[in-house]
Amino acid sequence: MTRMRSHAAGIALAGLIFSAVAYGQTGAISGKVIGEDGQGLKDALILIERKDIKGNYKVKSNKKGEYFHAGLPLGVYKVSCEVGGKVVDMMDGVRTTLGDPVEVNFDLQKMKARQQAMAKAAEAGTLTQEQSREMSPEQRAAFEKQMKERHAAMAKNKALNDAFNEGMTGLQAKQWDAAIAGFTKAAEMDPKQHVVWANMAEAYVGLAKTKTGAERDQALAKAGESYTKALEIKPDDPGMHNNYALALANAKKIPEAEAELKKAAELDPAGAGKYYYNLGAVLVNTGQTDAALEAFKKATELQPDYAPAQFQYATALSGKMQTTPDGKVIPPPGMKEALEKYLALDPNGQFAEGAKGLLMAITGSVQTSYTNPDAPKSKSKKK
Repeated sequence: MTRMRSHAAGIALAGLIFSAVAYGQTGAISGKVIGEDGQGLKDALILIERKDIKGNYKVKSNKKGEYFHAGLPLGVYKVSCEVGGKVVDMMDGVRTTLGDPVEVNFDLQKMKARQQAMAKAAEAGTLTQEQSREMSPEQRAAFEKQMKERHAAMAKNKALNDAFNEGMTGLQAKQWDAAIAGFTKAAEMDPKQHVVWANMAEAYVGLAKTKTGAERDQALAKAGESYTKALEIKPDDPGMHNNYALALANAKKIPEAEAELKKAAELDPAGAGKYYYNLGAVLVNTGQTDAALEAFKKATELQPDYAPAQFQYATALSGKMQTTPDGKVIPPPGMKEALEKYLALDPNGQFAEGAKGLLMAITGSVQTSYTNPDAPKSKSKKK
């Protein structure tokens, strides 16, 4: 009986030893999170990801910035620090051990300083010895690659700017061939710059004014191609739609010009009248009087308070005035009203004398003062 009790006790003791060994096969990770202000950062999320076997653990830092996670199976981990839903720092290859916790700290203040120093190093293109030592071979290779790409981009940007400036110098001096050459070089370097294509189009429009016949048509066609490419890159620019419309009008492509002006007006309703006014001016200069009349009329409808459009509409209508056998002038409908509207809006404007002259011709007299019919009416005072 004695032997049997002794054997049973031995079995119980062995069980206790086995349990202690099984419980001891875990480790812990602890540390502190320092914020950018140098103080302990509360509620930073620490993500602990086991790498050799699948396993994920989380813990938050306390008000002192400290964190602790026990009961981690022995293994290799990646420990990340997440702030505001974004991982801000990480340490890979952390191996847990029996005994004391493995310490993994995150100092965001020092990390920010390192990042600023690295940014300056990247700007200068050189690393300090300390920065180079802190980098892994992969990080150094990535840095060197980045520097080569940056230097290449800087060289390209300088060449691009030089070519663009060459084009602008030619454009401002009305040296159309030189302008086109500069913008062409710039477009070859970076075809995604809408300002290059838009200014190239302007240069071709300028060149067209110095040419006739097939050469003029060819220059206007090139202008159209350039505007098309610019608008493919930036389709929401009302000014470019307007300028493209004027180029189309110069090429006597009126329906296409109107379509572009419609787009410009949709993008910029407040300037719609001015866009059609510009169209009318181009049409007058190219001898397309009937089309010009319709453009000026559209301008007055879209923007009634734009005084120049009222005058130019009246001027376009003056070509349709008739004279009776007894010498009386019969103006077309709307002409008198447009002239009076202009003088009401801008009585001392650049077209004021011309407007008064036309009114004298069709009415025999001119008022000395005009009132804007759209002005707010004053309320009479009650006695």
